[in-house]
Amino acid sequence: MRLERAAAALLLVAALVPLALEAAQRRGFRQPAATVPYDSHFVFTRIRYGATFGGGRFFGGGGWEHDYPTAERNFAAILDYITNMRVRKDGSNILDLEDPRIFENPVLYMSEPGYWSSNDAEAKNLRAYLLKGGLIIFDDFEGEGHWRNLAAQMRRALPDHHFIKLDVTHPVFQSFFSIEHLNVPHPTVNVPPSFLAMFDTNDPSGRMLALANWNNDLGDYWEWSAEGLYGSDPTNDAYRLGVNYLVYAMTH
Repeated sequence: MRLERAAAALLLVAALVPLALEAAQRRGFRQPAATVPYDSHFVFTRIRYGATFGGGRFFGGGGWEHDYPTAERNFAAILDYITNMRVRKDGSNILDLEDPRIFENPVLYMSEPGYWSSNDAEAKNLRAYLLKGGLIIFDDFEGEGHWRNLAAQMRRALPDHHFIKLDVTHPVFQSFFSIEHLNVPHPTVNVPPSFLAMFDTNDPSGRMLALANWNNDLGDYWEWSAEGLYGSDPTNDAYRLGVNYLVYAMTH
């Protein structure tokens, strides 16, 4: 098993090379919000909230759309390359939380939840989704204010649950790669990263409902991986975390 995982780690590094050409060809292209037909493949599913395209806080997009669509395209290619999962590489989903199609997708991804605000219908649907077996991943947010907003929004959906800080011994960090440390720095902000999760019945040995990359931005690493903007070590660490999250979600 150790040899298999070491080999997989080498493949992860190698897989970034062919992505460089594709990213260079597509840089600047922004496909419209869309979904792909359900066909049992894993589809990267991003949650939309608030403003439409172009309403973000950064040039080129922010909020729910930050790093879209390059982050999911690159991540899907890596996931397909090094696992046995059936992965859709030709498209991804963008869904609102009240959309019933979220139940077709085992994992949801939300960028910048520090700016997220949910209504009653969204909170109700998210609660049903999580209690029926889904997992939501929160990424790209930092600071106490953003954390308080995420916690408040999740209380609307799951008032009896709370986030629990994870360390590297949790099985999610050993589900595919043997991750030895969680010192994966935020790519652009000098803040200490933390990884927290919400569990069924608040039991860390139970089923995971939500996972938060606080003070981090894995999606930014994925988006710029082909260009090598942030260096190979933290970029590959960001991919390893993402792959582990997906493998864990699909096997627990």
